[in-house]
Amino acid sequence: MNEPKTRRELLHSSAALLAAPAILKFPSVRRASRLRVGVIGCGGRGTGAAINAVQAAAESGVAVEIVALADAFADRVRTCRDELAKPENGVVEHVLAGDADCHAGLDSYRKVVEAPLDAVVLATSPHFRPIHLAAAIEAGKHAFMEKPAGVDPSGIRSVLASAELADARRLSIVAGTQRRHEQCYLEAMARIRAGDIGRIVAARCSWNQGGLWVKPRQPEWTDMEWQLRNWLYFTWTSGDHIVEQHVHNLDVVRWALGAQDAAADADLHLVGVDPLAARGMGGRQVRTQPEYGHIFDHFAVEYEFPGNVIASSQCRQIDGSDSAVEEVLIGTLGTCVLRSGSAEITGARPWRWSGTHNPYLQEHVDLQRAIASDAPVNEARQVAHSTLMAVMGRMSAYTGKTVSWDFARGSQLDLAPGTYELGALQPTEVAVPGRTPLI
Repeated sequence: MNEPKTRRELLHSSAALLAAPAILKFPSVRRASRLRVGVIGCGGRGTGAAINAVQAAAESGVAVEIVALADAFADRVRTCRDELAKPENGVVEHVLAGDADCHAGLDSYRKVVEAPLDAVVLATSPHFRPIHLAAAIEAGKHAFMEKPAGVDPSGIRSVLASAELADARRLSIVAGTQRRHEQCYLEAMARIRAGDIGRIVAARCSWNQGGLWVKPRQPEWTDMEWQLRNWLYFTWTSGDHIVEQHVHNLDVVRWALGAQDAAADADLHLVGVDPLAARGMGGRQVRTQPEYGHIFDHFAVEYEFPGNVIASSQCRQIDGSDSAVEEVLIGTLGTCVLRSGSAEITGARPWRWSGTHNPYLQEHVDLQRAIASDAPVNEARQVAHSTLMAVMGRMSAYTGKTVSWDFARGSQLDLAPGTYELGALQPTEVAVPGRTPLI
């Protein structure tokens, strides 16, 4: 970047630069038989999403071309290009991004959304999601946005504003909450709507596992570069693992509670119910070394929903501990247990799903079909609300306070750094319940 920018300046400059006529400039986005896609965020998720987007074309019937790449760091762009060029991935002939179409830097996303393309993949660290989504929608681009939708209430409000604009411009947004596109989950939700487990009276969900990757700091890296490369371990970049990862499970709980009351003609994968309050705790028991930044390694949150429904939530990233990644919905007639690739109902109306299905592919099929048929789909609101559910759980655990949905929705908490430049950052302390203020 030539000049440091605040988040507000990035959002406003994007809106001014990418004004409404951009949507009229590329009318081929309507009823597309060919879809030109740009990728913003060239790490493992962005690269994988680019491959999935090309692979999805066989089912959607839309010819997909990867025409632009961007990342904060040039080496990540090179790694992505190298991966896309591997014959075993089978996508190289669909990658048309040349040297002039590959961009690096904290403002490189602008070059992608300004380009003559139809859709973007947003797969940077979660902090930047609201900024990049706003720029994409302002530019008239459809979007596949990875989860979560942001890391703080300020970012969530931005995503909700982008969702409104997307509706007005008939643009599609599909989110990386792939369970909403997974066949076993969709069939289970249909059965929940049909009353197969009765009324849901309680729920529990978890994402408990060992540790993930970590990037030790290199001598030549500034604070900003290290935190962006080691983004899992800083709340402002990732939202902490309750937001970055556990959002999947929390989203399923919201989804199921919405499904049980959804109308017969409602689009099941777009429903959800918001919690009333969160009471959480957590801490940093094992991952205390500097390379683990300042996030927690475990959380436990109790969410209160309308109708006195309590959802118990756990997430943990500690090596040597038991793993459990699932959602359990307890109804008056039975219990539904959901895991990726697995769904089962026990009780009055037993059922078990069998089969194979790739939801990572399906989410791109669904986006491409929506674009090609000019029948927009907009998942931004649901992923934003599920992200805010995760954020309010983190806020409660960090502070030791009960956090209501209304408080979280209006909270002025904004984790953005003062400026976006590859320099020094103000140090951030690990949250301490009872001392960290609730903002």
